[in-house]
Amino acid sequence: MNILLLGSGGREHALAMAISKSPLLTRLYVAPGNPGIAALAEIAPVSAADEAGVVAFCRAAGVGLVVVGQEVPLVAGLVDACEAAGIKAFGPSRAAARLEGSKGFTKELCARFSIPTAAFARFEDAASANAYVRRQGAPIVVKADGLAAGKGVIVAETVEAAEAAIAAMFEGAFGSAGASVVVEAFLEGEEASFFALCDGTRAMPFASAQDHKRVGEGETGQNTGGMGAYSPAPVIDDAMSARVMREIVEPTLRGMAELGAPFRGVLFAGLMIGADGPKLIEFNVRFGDPETQVMLPRLEDDLLALLLACAEGRLPAAPPRLSDKAALTVVVAAKGYPDAPRKGGAIRGLDAVAASPGALVTQAGTRLDGEKLLADGGRVLNVTGLGATVAEARGRAYAALEKLDYADGFWRRDIGWRALERG
Repeated sequence: MNILLLGSGGREHALAMAISKSPLLTRLYVAPGNPGIAALAEIAPVSAADEAGVVAFCRAAGVGLVVVGQEVPLVAGLVDACEAAGIKAFGPSRAAARLEGSKGFTKELCARFSIPTAAFARFEDAASANAYVRRQGAPIVVKADGLAAGKGVIVAETVEAAEAAIAAMFEGAFGSAGASVVVEAFLEGEEASFFALCDGTRAMPFASAQDHKRVGEGETGQNTGGMGAYSPAPVIDDAMSARVMREIVEPTLRGMAELGAPFRGVLFAGLMIGADGPKLIEFNVRFGDPETQVMLPRLEDDLLALLLACAEGRLPAAPPRLSDKAALTVVVAAKGYPDAPRKGGAIRGLDAVAASPGALVTQAGTRLDGEKLLADGGRVLNVTGLGATVAEARGRAYAALEKLDYADGFWRRDIGWRALERG
């Protein structure tokens, strides 16, 4: 069958790599893609923001399944447009995508269906939010309700910092995403990412990962879209996975069905694993970036078959098989990221990096100028190592990175530190 993959980042490059291995695949189209993905797929002249254009292209190209990589078109309702035109799509409907599109919606769902999460309150004005913060004290977490490109969450160490965050959100720092604000209790524990495949009525565990959000080593500096990740997450063993499914994923699936918005696609639960078990931090309704780059190299089953089964409401009885190997990804970013990444820097040595033992390369913010590969974004490349342990995977990723020639780039050198500390 013909597939249209929408997106341009490292996540989509990893998806393209996995989809291209499927015996079900006839032709893979991608929009807008990047130079790395273009080596595996045909670039489609369409934008995910143009629902009518996507539908028209799919009809003309005989596309049997649309795979949506990013959250914005999901929240906008692209899947609804495809399905209304009789085109299958992997991802949730607009109503179900509220799980990522509105943090307030998700928190209220948790309260209604007894899903463990931090205590919270939702506000439409700064005065009420500030009064709540003063009553609760700090540390406390302030979140813009809507999509804010991963930047709308402030962990405030003081009441004053929380009030400043509230003011910024209501004054438009995150656009319309901050028109409503969620304030919630600070959770103690270890963060992890858990992914489940869903077909509207059933869910099954897919994989776990842990990422590094801070730009600086030692978890310092600003939050980013992610500077690296590894899979599996040691904190999520089989018993914890079963508990997350039972206490968080399955009640969410039942709740969404009861609300008339059955969830299909991949449910990405950001978790805090504390002394009293898992609690939900937030949901995303698509594969994570850079988590996808460490989960998919471990997948031993046909990804395309799984995506199609989700879209068709017929997940198999058995969960997908993943290798016992560990994978670790290091994100190479442009200097100045996340505030003002330096674009246009030449990238050399990528073939040597990819040829390193146990290493994979996915491109994210890149473009071609003739035959020259240049940086064209904040997060530019991902280098993934595979090994029997996180330590071995880490060693292979960093050994491969030594062959990279990219003067305008930087990367953290402590990815995986938490797993290594566990021994």
